[in-house]
Amino acid sequence: MSTDALRYQSGFGNEYASEAVAGALPQGRNSPQRAPFDLYPELISGTAFTAPRHENRRSWMYRRQPSVVSGRYQACAQPHWQTGADRDIALAPEPLRWHPIPLENAEVDFVDGIRTLAANGDAEAHSGVAAHVYLASRSMERRAFVNADGEMLLVPQQGRLTITTEMGVLDVKPGEIALLPRGVAFKIALPDSEAGAGPSRGYVCENYGAQFRLPELGPIGSNGLANARDFQAPVAAFESEAGGYEIVKKFAGRLWRAPMKQSPFNVVAWHGNLAPVKYDTANFMTIGSISFDHPDPSIFTVLTSPSDTPGTANCDFVIFPPRWLVMENTFRPPWYHRNLMSEFMGLVYGEYDAKPGGFKPGGASLHNAMVPHGPDEEAFEKASHADLKPQKLDNTLAFMFESRFRFIPTAWALQSPALDTDYADCWAGLKDQFKP
Repeated sequence: MSTDALRYQSGFGNEYASEAVAGALPQGRNSPQRAPFDLYPELISGTAFTAPRHENRRSWMYRRQPSVVSGRYQACAQPHWQTGADRDIALAPEPLRWHPIPLENAEVDFVDGIRTLAANGDAEAHSGVAAHVYLASRSMERRAFVNADGEMLLVPQQGRLTITTEMGVLDVKPGEIALLPRGVAFKIALPDSEAGAGPSRGYVCENYGAQFRLPELGPIGSNGLANARDFQAPVAAFESEAGGYEIVKKFAGRLWRAPMKQSPFNVVAWHGNLAPVKYDTANFMTIGSISFDHPDPSIFTVLTSPSDTPGTANCDFVIFPPRWLVMENTFRPPWYHRNLMSEFMGLVYGEYDAKPGGFKPGGASLHNAMVPHGPDEEAFEKASHADLKPQKLDNTLAFMFESRFRFIPTAWALQSPALDTDYADCWAGLKDQFKP
Protein backbone atom coordinates (compact mmCIF):
# COMPACT_ATOMS: atom_id res chain seq x y z
CA MET A 1 0.00 0.00 0.00
CA SER A 2 1.08 3.57 -0.61
CA THR A 3 0.81 4.82 2.97
CA ASP A 4 0.90 3.62 6.56
CA ALA A 5 -2.02 1.21 6.36
CA LEU A 6 -2.66 0.85 10.08
CA ARG A 7 -3.65 4.37 11.04
CA TYR A 8 -7.28 4.99 11.90
CA GLN A 9 -10.00 7.62 12.20
CA SER A 10 -12.17 7.41 15.30
CA GLY A 11 -15.96 7.34 15.43
CA PHE A 12 -18.97 5.39 14.19
CA GLY A 13 -21.03 6.86 11.36
CA ASN A 14 -18.88 9.97 11.22
CA GLU A 15 -18.44 12.12 8.15
CA TYR A 16 -14.89 10.94 7.51
CA ALA A 17 -12.38 12.48 5.09
CA SER A 18 -9.07 10.91 4.15
CA GLU A 19 -6.51 11.24 1.38
CA ALA A 20 -3.39 9.17 0.72
CA VAL A 21 -1.96 11.97 -1.43
CA ALA A 22 -2.32 15.58 -0.30
CA GLY A 23 -4.75 17.50 -2.47
CA ALA A 24 -6.56 14.42 -3.83
CA LEU A 25 -9.88 15.37 -2.21
CA PRO A 26 -11.76 17.93 -4.30
CA GLN A 27 -12.99 20.99 -2.44
CA GLY A 28 -16.54 22.28 -2.71
CA ARG A 29 -17.80 19.75 -5.30
CA ASN A 30 -18.14 15.98 -4.99
CA SER A 31 -17.83 15.39 -8.75
CA PRO A 32 -16.00 18.26 -10.43
CA GLN A 33 -15.59 18.19 -14.19
CA ARG A 34 -12.03 17.04 -13.60
CA ALA A 35 -11.10 15.69 -10.18
CA PRO A 36 -7.64 16.38 -8.73
CA PHE A 37 -4.86 14.32 -10.35
CA ASP A 38 -7.41 13.17 -12.96
CA LEU A 39 -8.94 10.68 -10.52
CA TYR A 40 -12.39 9.22 -11.13
CA PRO A 41 -15.16 10.19 -8.67
CA GLU A 42 -17.33 7.23 -7.65
CA LEU A 43 -20.23 7.25 -5.18
CA ILE A 44 -21.24 4.24 -3.10
CA SER A 45 -24.64 4.52 -1.39
CA GLY A 46 -25.40 2.13 1.44
CA THR A 47 -28.94 3.47 1.81
CA ALA A 48 -31.55 4.84 -0.54
CA PHE A 49 -30.84 8.38 -1.75
CA THR A 50 -33.89 9.68 0.13
CA ALA A 51 -33.28 7.91 3.45
CA PRO A 52 -33.63 10.29 6.43
CA ARG A 53 -30.52 12.37 6.93
CA HIS A 54 -29.63 10.70 10.27
CA GLU A 55 -29.78 7.26 8.61
CA ASN A 56 -28.29 8.11 5.21
CA ARG A 57 -24.95 6.40 4.54
CA ARG A 58 -22.81 7.12 1.50
CA SER A 59 -19.19 7.83 0.61
CA TRP A 60 -17.45 9.47 -2.33
CA MET A 61 -14.28 7.77 -3.55
CA TYR A 62 -11.64 9.22 -5.86
CA ARG A 63 -9.90 6.39 -7.61
CA ARG A 64 -7.36 5.70 -10.31
CA GLN A 65 -9.86 3.61 -12.29
CA PRO A 66 -13.60 3.16 -11.64
CA SER A 67 -14.93 -0.20 -10.50
CA VAL A 68 -16.87 -0.69 -13.76
CA VAL A 69 -13.56 -1.62 -15.41
CA SER A 70 -13.68 -5.42 -15.15
CA GLY A 71 -14.20 -8.52 -17.22
CA ARG A 72 -17.39 -10.53 -17.63
CA TYR A 73 -18.71 -12.47 -14.66
CA GLN A 74 -18.87 -16.26 -14.55
CA ALA A 75 -20.45 -18.49 -11.90
CA CYS A 76 -18.22 -19.24 -8.91
CA ALA A 77 -18.81 -22.40 -6.86
CA GLN A 78 -19.03 -22.13 -3.08
CA PRO A 79 -21.48 -24.85 -1.94
CA HIS A 80 -21.11 -24.17 1.78
CA TRP A 81 -22.32 -20.52 1.74
CA GLN A 82 -26.11 -20.35 2.00
CA THR A 83 -28.30 -17.26 1.75
CA GLY A 84 -31.58 -17.02 3.67
CA ALA A 85 -33.58 -19.77 5.32
CA ASP A 86 -33.97 -23.21 3.75
CA ARG A 87 -37.70 -23.78 4.27
CA ASP A 88 -37.41 -27.41 3.19
CA ILE A 89 -35.59 -28.33 6.41
CA ALA A 90 -38.01 -29.55 9.10
CA LEU A 91 -36.54 -28.27 12.35
CA ALA A 92 -37.69 -29.65 15.70
CA PRO A 93 -38.23 -27.07 18.50
CA GLU A 94 -35.11 -28.21 20.35
CA PRO A 95 -31.88 -26.55 21.47
CA LEU A 96 -28.82 -27.20 19.31
CA ARG A 97 -25.12 -26.95 20.01
CA TRP A 98 -21.95 -27.48 18.01
CA HIS A 99 -18.55 -28.34 19.38
CA PRO A 100 -15.69 -26.21 18.00
CA ILE A 101 -15.86 -26.45 14.22
CA PRO A 102 -12.79 -28.47 13.14
CA LEU A 103 -10.04 -26.52 11.43
CA GLU A 104 -9.85 -28.34 8.12
CA ASN A 105 -6.56 -29.08 6.40
CA ALA A 106 -7.68 -27.74 3.02
CA GLU A 107 -5.79 -24.70 1.73
CA VAL A 108 -8.65 -22.21 1.48
CA ASP A 109 -8.94 -18.46 1.85
CA PHE A 110 -11.63 -16.53 3.75
CA VAL A 111 -14.24 -16.66 0.95
CA ASP A 112 -13.84 -20.35 0.19
CA GLY A 113 -13.64 -21.11 3.93
CA ILE A 114 -17.11 -19.76 4.79
CA ARG A 115 -19.48 -22.39 6.24
CA THR A 116 -23.09 -21.39 6.95
CA LEU A 117 -24.41 -22.81 10.23
CA ALA A 118 -27.85 -21.20 10.24
CA ALA A 119 -29.82 -18.49 8.46
CA ASN A 120 -33.18 -16.78 8.41
CA GLY A 121 -35.06 -14.16 6.43
CA ASP A 122 -34.58 -13.31 2.77
CA ALA A 123 -31.79 -11.24 1.25
CA GLU A 124 -34.09 -10.14 -1.59
CA ALA A 125 -36.57 -8.77 0.97
CA HIS A 126 -33.76 -7.06 2.92
CA SER A 127 -34.61 -8.93 6.12
CA GLY A 128 -32.87 -11.47 8.31
CA VAL A 129 -29.31 -12.64 8.82
CA ALA A 130 -27.06 -15.64 8.34
CA ALA A 131 -24.63 -17.01 10.93
CA HIS A 132 -21.44 -18.41 9.42
CA VAL A 133 -18.09 -19.68 10.58
CA TYR A 134 -14.94 -19.15 8.54
CA LEU A 135 -12.06 -21.64 8.44
CA ALA A 136 -9.11 -20.30 6.46
CA SER A 137 -5.43 -21.06 6.09
CA ARG A 138 -4.46 -18.90 3.11
CA SER A 139 -4.47 -15.16 2.47
CA MET A 140 -6.55 -13.84 -0.44
CA GLU A 141 -3.54 -12.24 -2.21
CA ARG A 142 -4.78 -11.00 -5.64
CA ARG A 143 -8.40 -11.83 -4.96
CA ALA A 144 -11.09 -9.46 -3.72
CA PHE A 145 -14.66 -9.93 -2.53
CA VAL A 146 -17.82 -7.79 -2.72
CA ASN A 147 -21.04 -8.73 -0.93
CA ALA A 148 -24.09 -7.15 -2.61
CA ASP A 149 -26.50 -9.12 -0.38
CA GLY A 150 -25.60 -7.70 3.02
CA GLU A 151 -23.06 -6.17 5.35
CA MET A 152 -20.70 -8.50 7.19
CA LEU A 153 -19.84 -8.47 10.90
CA LEU A 154 -16.64 -10.44 11.51
CA VAL A 155 -15.80 -11.92 14.94
CA PRO A 156 -12.31 -13.50 14.86
CA GLN A 157 -11.84 -16.39 17.29
CA GLN A 158 -8.39 -17.70 16.33
CA GLY A 159 -5.83 -15.75 14.33
CA ARG A 160 -5.54 -12.10 13.30
CA LEU A 161 -7.10 -10.67 10.15
CA THR A 162 -5.59 -7.95 7.98
CA ILE A 163 -8.56 -6.60 6.03
CA THR A 164 -7.73 -4.47 3.00
CA THR A 165 -10.75 -2.45 1.86
CA GLU A 166 -11.35 0.24 -0.73
CA MET A 167 -11.12 2.84 2.07
CA GLY A 168 -7.96 1.47 3.69
CA VAL A 169 -6.72 -1.33 5.95
CA LEU A 170 -8.00 -2.74 9.26
CA ASP A 171 -5.92 -5.03 11.47
CA VAL A 172 -8.30 -7.10 13.63
CA LYS A 173 -7.43 -9.61 16.35
CA PRO A 174 -9.58 -11.94 18.50
CA GLY A 175 -11.46 -9.79 20.98
CA GLU A 176 -12.05 -7.19 18.27
CA ILE A 177 -14.76 -7.12 15.59
CA ALA A 178 -14.94 -5.67 12.09
CA LEU A 179 -18.02 -4.34 10.30
CA LEU A 180 -17.79 -4.30 6.50
CA PRO A 181 -20.51 -2.40 4.58
CA ARG A 182 -22.57 -3.99 1.85
CA GLY A 183 -20.98 -3.45 -1.56
CA VAL A 184 -17.48 -2.44 -0.40
CA ALA A 185 -14.66 -4.57 -1.86
CA PHE A 186 -12.22 -6.21 0.55
CA LYS A 187 -9.65 -8.96 0.85
CA ILE A 188 -8.38 -10.73 3.97
CA ALA A 189 -4.82 -11.74 4.79
CA LEU A 190 -3.99 -14.13 7.63
CA PRO A 191 -0.71 -12.95 9.20
CA ASP A 192 -0.70 -15.62 11.92
CA SER A 193 -1.41 -18.45 9.48
CA GLU A 194 1.28 -17.18 7.13
CA ALA A 195 3.70 -17.16 10.11
CA GLY A 196 3.02 -20.86 10.73
CA ALA A 197 0.55 -20.54 13.61
CA GLY A 198 -2.06 -22.68 11.86
CA PRO A 199 -5.46 -21.91 10.34
CA SER A 200 -7.67 -19.02 11.36
CA ARG A 201 -11.25 -19.40 12.56
CA GLY A 202 -14.07 -17.06 13.48
CA TYR A 203 -17.71 -16.14 13.10
CA VAL A 204 -19.58 -13.97 10.61
CA CYS A 205 -23.00 -12.36 10.80
CA GLU A 206 -24.22 -11.56 7.28
CA ASN A 207 -26.90 -8.93 7.74
CA TYR A 208 -29.47 -8.62 4.93
CA GLY A 209 -31.57 -6.06 6.80
CA ALA A 210 -31.15 -2.51 8.09
CA GLN A 211 -27.55 -1.53 8.69
CA PHE A 212 -26.05 -2.10 12.12
CA ARG A 213 -25.92 0.99 14.28
CA LEU A 214 -25.39 1.85 17.94
CA PRO A 215 -28.46 1.16 20.09
CA GLU A 216 -30.36 3.94 21.81
CA LEU A 217 -29.38 4.27 25.48
CA GLY A 218 -32.72 5.32 26.99
CA PRO A 219 -32.58 5.58 30.80
CA ILE A 220 -28.89 4.58 30.77
CA GLY A 221 -28.17 8.13 29.67
CA SER A 222 -25.43 9.52 27.47
CA ASN A 223 -22.61 7.18 28.57
CA GLY A 224 -22.44 3.40 28.51
CA LEU A 225 -22.23 0.30 26.33
CA ALA A 226 -20.19 0.96 23.15
CA ASN A 227 -18.96 4.50 22.57
CA ALA A 228 -18.92 5.83 19.02
CA ARG A 229 -15.39 7.20 19.42
CA ASP A 230 -14.00 3.70 20.08
CA PHE A 231 -14.87 2.52 16.56
CA GLN A 232 -12.01 2.98 14.13
CA ALA A 233 -12.24 3.54 10.38
CA PRO A 234 -9.21 3.24 8.08
CA VAL A 235 -7.35 6.08 6.42
CA ALA A 236 -7.00 6.16 2.65
CA ALA A 237 -4.42 3.78 1.21
CA PHE A 238 -4.08 2.42 -2.30
CA GLU A 239 -2.15 -0.39 -3.95
CA SER A 240 0.40 0.68 -6.54
CA GLU A 241 1.66 -2.81 -7.43
CA ALA A 242 0.97 -3.82 -11.04
CA GLY A 243 -1.01 -6.93 -11.83
CA GLY A 244 -4.51 -8.23 -12.16
CA TYR A 245 -7.11 -9.39 -9.66
CA GLU A 246 -9.96 -11.82 -9.46
CA ILE A 247 -13.07 -10.08 -8.15
CA VAL A 248 -15.68 -12.34 -6.50
CA LYS A 249 -19.15 -10.91 -5.96
CA LYS A 250 -22.01 -12.33 -3.91
CA PHE A 251 -25.19 -11.30 -5.70
CA ALA A 252 -28.72 -12.69 -5.09
CA GLY A 253 -27.39 -15.60 -3.08
CA ARG A 254 -24.87 -16.77 -5.66
CA LEU A 255 -21.15 -16.14 -6.10
CA TRP A 256 -19.70 -14.79 -9.35
CA ARG A 257 -16.12 -14.14 -10.45
CA ALA A 258 -14.56 -11.81 -12.99
CA PRO A 259 -11.01 -10.81 -13.94
CA MET A 260 -9.71 -7.29 -13.38
CA LYS A 261 -6.56 -5.90 -14.97
CA GLN A 262 -6.07 -3.51 -12.08
CA SER A 263 -6.38 -3.56 -8.29
CA PRO A 264 -9.84 -2.72 -6.88
CA PHE A 265 -7.97 -1.08 -4.00
CA ASN A 266 -7.03 2.01 -6.00
CA VAL A 267 -8.89 4.70 -4.01
CA VAL A 268 -6.54 7.62 -3.43
CA ALA A 269 -8.98 9.68 -1.34
CA TRP A 270 -12.50 9.36 0.05
CA HIS A 271 -15.00 11.12 2.24
CA GLY A 272 -18.40 10.16 3.66
CA ASN A 273 -20.07 8.20 6.43
CA LEU A 274 -20.17 4.73 4.84
CA ALA A 275 -16.99 3.01 5.95
CA PRO A 276 -15.60 -0.25 7.30
CA VAL A 277 -14.83 -0.04 11.01
CA LYS A 278 -13.30 -2.13 13.75
CA TYR A 279 -14.07 -2.16 17.48
CA ASP A 280 -12.22 -3.57 20.49
CA THR A 281 -14.74 -5.22 22.82
CA ALA A 282 -12.45 -4.42 25.76
CA ASN A 283 -13.75 -0.85 25.44
CA PHE A 284 -17.37 -1.91 26.06
CA MET A 285 -18.77 -0.29 29.22
CA THR A 286 -20.84 -2.99 30.90
CA ILE A 287 -24.00 -2.11 32.82
CA GLY A 288 -25.46 -4.38 35.50
CA SER A 289 -27.30 -4.65 38.80
CA ILE A 290 -25.59 -3.53 42.00
CA SER A 291 -28.43 -4.63 44.25
CA PHE A 292 -30.39 -7.81 43.40
CA ASP A 293 -31.65 -9.69 40.33
CA HIS A 294 -30.12 -8.90 36.96
CA PRO A 295 -31.48 -7.05 33.95
CA ASP A 296 -32.13 -8.45 30.50
CA PRO A 297 -29.13 -9.26 28.27
CA SER A 298 -30.09 -6.35 26.02
CA ILE A 299 -27.79 -4.26 28.26
CA PHE A 300 -24.91 -5.98 26.47
CA THR A 301 -25.94 -4.84 22.97
CA VAL A 302 -23.02 -3.47 20.95
CA LEU A 303 -24.82 -2.96 17.63
CA THR A 304 -28.42 -3.30 16.48
CA SER A 305 -30.10 -3.76 13.11
CA PRO A 306 -33.68 -2.52 13.63
CA SER A 307 -36.78 -3.91 11.97
CA ASP A 308 -40.09 -2.28 11.09
CA THR A 309 -41.36 -3.18 14.60
CA PRO A 310 -39.94 -0.75 17.17
CA GLY A 311 -37.84 -2.50 19.81
CA THR A 312 -37.84 -5.82 17.92
CA ALA A 313 -34.53 -6.16 16.10
CA ASN A 314 -33.79 -7.74 12.80
CA CYS A 315 -30.54 -8.56 14.62
CA ASP A 316 -28.81 -7.47 17.80
CA PHE A 317 -25.10 -8.13 18.29
CA VAL A 318 -24.64 -8.78 22.01
CA ILE A 319 -21.44 -9.60 23.91
CA PHE A 320 -20.78 -11.10 27.34
CA PRO A 321 -17.36 -9.70 28.27
CA PRO A 322 -15.40 -9.72 31.56
CA ARG A 323 -17.42 -8.01 34.32
CA TRP A 324 -18.13 -7.90 38.03
CA LEU A 325 -21.13 -9.66 39.60
CA VAL A 326 -22.18 -8.21 42.94
CA MET A 327 -25.92 -8.95 43.18
CA GLU A 328 -27.22 -10.14 46.56
CA ASN A 329 -29.70 -12.98 47.10
CA THR A 330 -29.71 -13.62 43.36
CA PHE A 331 -29.23 -16.53 40.99
CA ARG A 332 -26.42 -14.95 39.03
CA PRO A 333 -26.15 -16.91 35.77
CA PRO A 334 -28.83 -16.38 33.10
CA TRP A 335 -32.12 -17.78 34.33
CA TYR A 336 -34.19 -20.46 32.56
CA HIS A 337 -36.18 -18.74 29.85
CA ARG A 338 -38.09 -18.88 26.58
CA ASN A 339 -37.90 -15.88 24.28
CA LEU A 340 -39.70 -14.40 21.32
CA MET A 341 -36.24 -13.68 19.90
CA SER A 342 -33.97 -16.42 18.56
CA GLU A 343 -30.39 -16.68 19.84
CA PHE A 344 -27.28 -17.86 17.99
CA MET A 345 -24.28 -17.84 20.35
CA GLY A 346 -20.54 -18.28 19.95
CA LEU A 347 -17.57 -18.26 22.32
CA VAL A 348 -14.38 -16.43 21.40
CA TYR A 349 -12.33 -17.40 24.43
CA GLY A 350 -12.64 -18.48 28.06
CA GLU A 351 -15.63 -20.09 29.72
CA TYR A 352 -19.32 -19.17 29.51
CA ASP A 353 -20.80 -19.06 33.03
CA ALA A 354 -24.07 -20.81 32.14
CA LYS A 355 -22.31 -23.75 30.43
CA PRO A 356 -18.94 -24.21 32.18
CA GLY A 357 -18.19 -27.60 30.67
CA GLY A 358 -19.85 -28.13 27.30
CA PHE A 359 -19.57 -24.78 25.49
CA LYS A 360 -16.08 -24.35 24.05
CA PRO A 361 -14.30 -21.56 22.12
CA GLY A 362 -14.98 -21.96 18.43
CA GLY A 363 -18.30 -23.70 19.07
CA ALA A 364 -21.84 -22.41 18.73
CA SER A 365 -25.34 -22.89 20.10
CA LEU A 366 -28.81 -22.13 18.77
CA HIS A 367 -31.93 -21.53 20.83
CA ASN A 368 -34.82 -20.57 18.60
CA ALA A 369 -38.02 -18.72 19.50
CA MET A 370 -39.78 -20.19 22.54
CA VAL A 371 -37.28 -23.05 22.87
CA PRO A 372 -36.51 -23.40 26.62
CA HIS A 373 -32.88 -23.06 27.65
CA GLY A 374 -30.70 -21.92 30.51
CA PRO A 375 -27.92 -23.09 32.85
CA ASP A 376 -26.87 -26.71 32.76
CA GLU A 377 -27.04 -28.87 35.88
CA GLU A 378 -23.51 -28.03 37.01
CA ALA A 379 -24.04 -24.28 36.66
CA PHE A 380 -27.41 -24.46 38.44
CA GLU A 381 -26.01 -26.35 41.44
CA LYS A 382 -23.00 -24.10 41.73
CA ALA A 383 -24.98 -20.86 41.50
CA SER A 384 -27.71 -22.06 43.86
CA HIS A 385 -25.25 -22.66 46.69
CA ALA A 386 -22.52 -20.11 45.96
CA ASP A 387 -21.21 -17.66 48.53
CA LEU A 388 -22.52 -14.43 46.99
CA LYS A 389 -19.47 -12.28 47.50
CA PRO A 390 -18.39 -9.97 44.66
CA GLN A 391 -17.16 -12.10 41.78
CA LYS A 392 -15.17 -11.13 38.69
CA LEU A 393 -15.98 -13.00 35.49
CA ASP A 394 -12.64 -12.71 33.75
CA ASN A 395 -10.88 -14.00 30.63
CA THR A 396 -14.15 -14.67 28.82
CA LEU A 397 -15.88 -13.36 25.72
CA ALA A 398 -19.11 -14.85 24.42
CA PHE A 399 -21.45 -13.21 21.94
CA MET A 400 -24.93 -13.57 20.51
CA PHE A 401 -26.62 -12.82 17.19
CA GLU A 402 -30.22 -12.32 18.37
CA SER A 403 -32.95 -12.07 15.74
CA ARG A 404 -36.72 -11.73 15.55
CA PHE A 405 -36.68 -14.52 12.93
CA ARG A 406 -36.10 -18.22 13.58
CA PHE A 407 -32.70 -19.51 12.50
CA ILE A 408 -32.81 -22.62 10.32
CA PRO A 409 -29.58 -24.65 10.36
CA THR A 410 -28.13 -25.74 7.06
CA ALA A 411 -27.92 -29.38 6.01
CA TRP A 412 -24.13 -29.07 6.40
CA ALA A 413 -24.53 -27.93 10.02
CA LEU A 414 -27.00 -30.68 10.88
CA GLN A 415 -24.74 -33.34 9.35
CA SER A 416 -21.52 -31.96 10.81
CA PRO A 417 -19.60 -34.23 13.21
CA ALA A 418 -19.30 -31.12 15.41
CA LEU A 419 -23.06 -31.26 16.16
CA ASP A 420 -23.48 -32.14 19.84
CA THR A 421 -26.20 -34.79 19.72
CA ASP A 422 -26.11 -35.09 23.54
CA TYR A 423 -26.66 -31.38 24.21
CA ALA A 424 -30.09 -31.88 25.84
CA ASP A 425 -28.52 -34.24 28.39
CA CYS A 426 -26.95 -31.26 30.20
CA TRP A 427 -30.39 -30.60 31.73
CA ALA A 428 -31.39 -34.25 32.33
CA GLY A 429 -30.24 -34.23 35.96
CA LEU A 430 -32.45 -31.29 37.01
CA LYS A 431 -34.82 -33.06 39.41
CA ASP A 432 -38.04 -32.00 41.07
CA GLN A 433 -36.82 -30.35 44.28
CA PHE A 434 -40.18 -29.11 45.52
CA LYS A 435 -40.22 -29.11 49.35
CA PRO A 436 -43.59 -27.83 50.63
